[in-house]
Amino acid sequence: MTAALDLRGVVVRFGGLTAVDVDRIVIHAGRIVGLIGANGAGKTTLFDVVSGLVKPDEGSVRLEGTEVRDLSATARARLGLGRSYQNAILFESLTVAETLAVALDRELRSTPFLASAFRAPWALRAERRVRAEVEDLIDLMGLGAFRDKFISELSTGSRRIVDLAAVVAQRPRVLLLDEPSSGIAQREVEALEGLLRRVQQALGCTLVVIEHDIPMLRSLAAEMYALETGRVIAHGTPAEVLSDPDVIRSYLGGDPRAVERSGTAAAQPATRRRRPARAR
Repeated sequence: MTAALDLRGVVVRFGGLTAVDVDRIVIHAGRIVGLIGANGAGKTTLFDVVSGLVKPDEGSVRLEGTEVRDLSATARARLGLGRSYQNAILFESLTVAETLAVALDRELRSTPFLASAFRAPWALRAERRVRAEVEDLIDLMGLGAFRDKFISELSTGSRRIVDLAAVVAQRPRVLLLDEPSSGIAQREVEALEGLLRRVQQALGCTLVVIEHDIPMLRSLAAEMYALETGRVIAHGTPAEVLSDPDVIRSYLGGDPRAVERSGTAAAQPATRRRRPARAR
């Protein structure tokens, strides 16, 4: 199988702290792969390395066979890499449709100002193409009810969907998602899984997902990597990784039942609840 991402001997140090020390991670094209680990395990730093925000001290980073270690984040995006972040930062004063049109700026990048101002035929065709693609994105992401709403009017969950749609607008071949369910209601989480599947199928892309909602990720991903202090401690199918003793110890707090719980609570060790004074 073709490798969409191939990381070899990647080491990242911040001062005297080693944040990432990965011997090998290979993610094959067209797969949905989960990345789990407790807070501070190095998951987001690993995404920063892949997307070009952090240059590793050692190692190789290949994107679809191309060495990208020395390339900028912009150059990697041009090669087909997309990424979402934990906090969706959008223009509050734009509508959903306008936000997606801005995300499609590549379609209009070669259109000079005067050509647009004087309504040149080829400039009008480019604008019509953008409008059509905006409508396609709205249909794909299920945003029809929010099309003309301002970003400032949306809930956290709806904002995250718009942010994801803006990334999808770039038609990435490899898409990194950093905790897409963070801050949204359980009902929205259940809908998110189906949405991510539709996105993957529509683009034919590879998805790499950092997620603390274990039930969702277990259902969504074909395989998982588990990190602890920057190192891979388990790799395999979701069932194999989530039953691994090292994963249960380091990530699930020593309690296998935590696998059945969703949300960030599953990532924390179990603590004893204090009883009310009367019960004591």
